[in-house]
Amino acid sequence: MKAYIFKVEMRQEEDNRWSVWVPSLPGCSSWGYSSDEALKNIQEAVQCHLEAMIEEGEKIPEEKSGEIQIILSPVAVANIHDEAAA
Repeated sequence: MKAYIFKVEMRQEEDNRWSVWVPSLPGCSSWGYSSDEALKNIQEAVQCHLEAMIEEGEKIPEEKSGEIQIILSPVAVANIHDEAAA
């Protein structure tokens, strides 16, 4: 099993929503009313995008200069929002 970590770019729009996209996965983007919501949404979008690529027989991108990191062992990810650290 491989775990992929993708570089994500974000921008706050004029209407205060957040746009988010993955440069190494053209067409993979999302948005949210907050940066946290946008990041959660892009995780779901990446999962769906990769599943569609596999289903269509496309290759998942290889590592690119800082845009993709591939981990060859299982991982667990936890997002903790600590208001004291904010």
